[in-house]
Amino acid sequence: MEPIAKVAEKLGIAEDFLEYCGRHKAKLSRRLLKSLDGNKDGKLVLVTAINPTPAGEGKTTTTIGLSQALWKINKKAVAVLREPSLGPCMGMKGGATGGGYSQVLPMTEINLHFTGDMHAITSSHNLLSALIDNHVYHGNKLRIDITRILWPRVMDINDRGLRKIIVGLDGLDHVIPRKDNFMITVASEVMAILCLSKNITDLKEKLSKIVAAYDIDGNPITAKDLNAVGAMAALLYDAIKPNLVQTIEHTPAIIHGGPFANIAHGCNSIRATKLGVKLADIVVTEAGFGADLGAEKFFDIKCRLGGFRPDAVVLVATIRALKYNGGVKKDNLKVENLEALKKGFSNLEKHIQNIGLFGMPLVVALNTFDTDTQAEIDLLIKECGKMGVEVSLSEVWKKGGEGGIDLAQKVVKILETKPSDFKFLYEVEDTIDNKINTIAKKIYGAKTVIFSPRAKEQMKKIEDMGYANIPICVAKTPYSFSDNPELLGCPKDFEINIRSLKLSAGAGFIVAYAGDIMTMPGLPSRPAAFDIDIDENNRVVGII
Repeated sequence: MEPIAKVAEKLGIAEDFLEYCGRHKAKLSRRLLKSLDGNKDGKLVLVTAINPTPAGEGKTTTTIGLSQALWKINKKAVAVLREPSLGPCMGMKGGATGGGYSQVLPMTEINLHFTGDMHAITSSHNLLSALIDNHVYHGNKLRIDITRILWPRVMDINDRGLRKIIVGLDGLDHVIPRKDNFMITVASEVMAILCLSKNITDLKEKLSKIVAAYDIDGNPITAKDLNAVGAMAALLYDAIKPNLVQTIEHTPAIIHGGPFANIAHGCNSIRATKLGVKLADIVVTEAGFGADLGAEKFFDIKCRLGGFRPDAVVLVATIRALKYNGGVKKDNLKVENLEALKKGFSNLEKHIQNIGLFGMPLVVALNTFDTDTQAEIDLLIKECGKMGVEVSLSEVWKKGGEGGIDLAQKVVKILETKPSDFKFLYEVEDTIDNKINTIAKKIYGAKTVIFSPRAKEQMKKIEDMGYANIPICVAKTPYSFSDNPELLGCPKDFEINIRSLKLSAGAGFIVAYAGDIMTMPGLPSRPAAFDIDIDENNRVVGII
């Protein structure tokens, strides 16, 4: 690795704007963004993907590899990514720093504690939890209805045992046991607020709007009412600053914020992206899970609230994943199967159509594997060609930037010849149920949307509070367009079941929970944590 100051020089960042976190990581000073006000904005490229499968897609690897490839064709580029969560790192997915010769470094540190942002968000969130219970204990002047406390606890580890808990069992006077729960940190509204805040002032304003509970008359109790805002913001003092690291080829990468796209809005911070477009000619960013989740939320939430107009999309797919969507079992994905590939292509086809709804030009990046046959590759290129979409064979895992030159050239061609006609999927002034129906029917392909009685009641409450005119953040399974993870490919004539709604007034969106989606994941029977250790040379090993 190169000293981080040398990496910063490639983007024209003076050392005075670096706050070192060791030799190879740095926080970017709050003063940096203001100093770039006069800079022309660079182009913004989103990397998204088909629905994830056990076979893997390689979205983050492609993002990093593309940014490296752009440097090889003399384009000043920067990858802007989310921070990994310890949940999947210790659970099923493993690390989230790319792979092969397209990684961000120092990989181990980024995947573990990095610069402490996740811990700061966790602490800020849990401070509000503690202040709620403390307020009730000391007389409950705000008349909080303890059966309607909305604010849970969070931690950045998968722990299904904490999904539903009872607090207040110490037997002290004035302490009434009540039901509570934990979410994973990346699902916290504080995480969303950090990622969607433009500066400290905006951060504090958003924190102040958090609806933490209702009083006994049904009126909202906010973080401001609980005098929590100043201390919560203080805990986020350093966390609001984006982090600068490097790729394996020493090109710059900015990493900041880490909301999941299945239970949150799935994008890195507005501040990180704004820095990217002011510092580089081309910014390559990514949004979590498939395009039905991450890309839709990137466009309808992040771009809307951040004022971005993206320029192009890279849609990542693999032959293996498409065959899986076509009904092939994981153990047989290495065997050529043109029939299954054509059937599974329906998943990619729907994502291509969806990107078009936002007026975005795109290229398909086929993340290649040694088991892909020429006949399978030819079939995919042919099917995409029927839709007027180019395909680039990406070998960035095996060859780094060199393996992404064709992709980089195709992206640059789009940027130079196909201006985007970007538009939102819906207008925020529409009703809550209409916005949810628009997403479910146009993006997912659902026939109908069923709202539970509880969801209908919550919808009316949100409308009565004056928060109807904000974006929607759907929380659902990432594995299917539907809310049923078993419905692969491109299912039709299905129902989307909205079981509940949650107002994230601070973040500025409404979360709609579909199906059985959990905000606190569990660990698999063999967690990735089993393979993580420190070897005899004092090196952390086992993170993949």
